[in-house]
Amino acid sequence: MPYQDGTFGCPVEVGLQMISGKWKPRIIFELLQQTRRFGELQRLISGISRHVLTTQLRELEECNIVKRTAFLTVPLKVEYSLTDFGKSLEPILEQMIKVGEHYISLQKNEVSEN
Repeated sequence: MPYQDGTFGCPVEVGLQMISGKWKPRIIFELLQQTRRFGELQRLISGISRHVLTTQLRELEECNIVKRTAFLTVPLKVEYSLTDFGKSLEPILEQMIKVGEHYISLQKNEVSEN
């Protein structure tokens, strides 16, 4: 088990807290593909509400994972992209995809055997 930092606690818990939640991994995945506007993200992530997307983006921004760029145009144009730190999460997300695919495969095999 990793050491306990006196200020922040367990690094594993800190890392999980940064990307935990139903939508954060999906948001990060979509932003790994390219910079997106708010409406694009909402269309790509089926089932997420405007309020939840806004909240999750703000939390990711506070963790220095997502960068919000506002352009002074009418109407206001806002783009979201990953910071260098956010891009460093790509191998973790790729591994999560592999684990998820493997688990789905195991579940399908179990269902077909019953």
